[in-house]
Amino acid sequence: MVLPKTGRRQFLSGLLAAGLMPRPTWADAGSPAFLSAAARPDGNFVLCGIGEDLQIRFELPLPARGHAAAAHPTHPEAVAFARRPGTFAIVIDCVSGVQKAVLESPEGRHFYGHGAFSSDGSLLFTTENDFEAGEGRIGVWDTQHGYARVDEWSSGGIGPHDIKRLPGTETLVVANGGIDTHPDTGRTKLNIPTMAPNLTYIDQGAPVETAMLPRKMHKNSIRHLAISSEGHVAFGMQWQGDGPVETLVGTHQRGAPIVLMQAPKEQVRRMNGYIGSIAISSDSSTVVVTSPRGGWVQFYHLETTSLADTLALEDVCGVAALGPSFTVTSGTGVVRRILPSGPNNMTRAGLLWDNHLITV
Repeated sequence: MVLPKTGRRQFLSGLLAAGLMPRPTWADAGSPAFLSAAARPDGNFVLCGIGEDLQIRFELPLPARGHAAAAHPTHPEAVAFARRPGTFAIVIDCVSGVQKAVLESPEGRHFYGHGAFSSDGSLLFTTENDFEAGEGRIGVWDTQHGYARVDEWSSGGIGPHDIKRLPGTETLVVANGGIDTHPDTGRTKLNIPTMAPNLTYIDQGAPVETAMLPRKMHKNSIRHLAISSEGHVAFGMQWQGDGPVETLVGTHQRGAPIVLMQAPKEQVRRMNGYIGSIAISSDSSTVVVTSPRGGWVQFYHLETTSLADTLALEDVCGVAALGPSFTVTSGTGVVRRILPSGPNNMTRAGLLWDNHLITV
């Protein structure tokens, strides 16, 4: 007997529910090492899976420009976030390409383009702006019930951008950029003189620790995060002040003060006041940051907190660590692997990569 297509889907779903068929894994989606949003030459937008060999594993449509994504820890499922001040996020089955759910921010809110899963993948956490109150929120979504919104928490500051989970825990760390915005004024920054960026750690829905920058650095908006396997937090900043800035990169460990990375003034100037993405090497020795505005990649020694190396690359932004190497992407279509020694591997896709490269 040959079942019709609908009957086959129901039959396979029944086998899966009964535990008689293995659940799909990321291997069924082509074993991507990374996820990234991109723009196609025809003006359409996509979410791509990129393999360790830098080849595209899948290319799935998005309704508008994406920013970052979150990869489910066990299922071949990704959440693609709209660029700030977007109000939607799309949940995509990366095996079938089927859109599983659409997250809409509540009235009076917008997303900031980032999210993180709980360790078991049952919850998704999103950074949001309560723009009437001028306060940051963390949205909580139940992935096992169609990504229903089940709670929301204070982010511990204004303008929460990136969010990560500390390894081996359910503790979240939030980059509160400190910048107040409102959709009525687009991306205009409304509170530069009084901004106060911070790192906030959240456990069971409540802030449990806050780390602040020195007062003279209060216009350095903390935007993007990378976490080492030991829970060491590295962060990249975007300078909102006048004149030169001393640094755009810092690190933090719970219970200790923030440490600011050091580099020659000319090297800091090259980044044009803007860190687009950040990553930590798998051995926790090196922090890498990118600047699309400056066209540079910088490498810092985590232990000495000093600049170790630089690399020029036009419109570079996405960066992620994998094994001993880093992979970067640019708005020109370049995907490049950077090894500690030996030749670098580089490809050029017919796509314009967006801001972030997310490790699966």
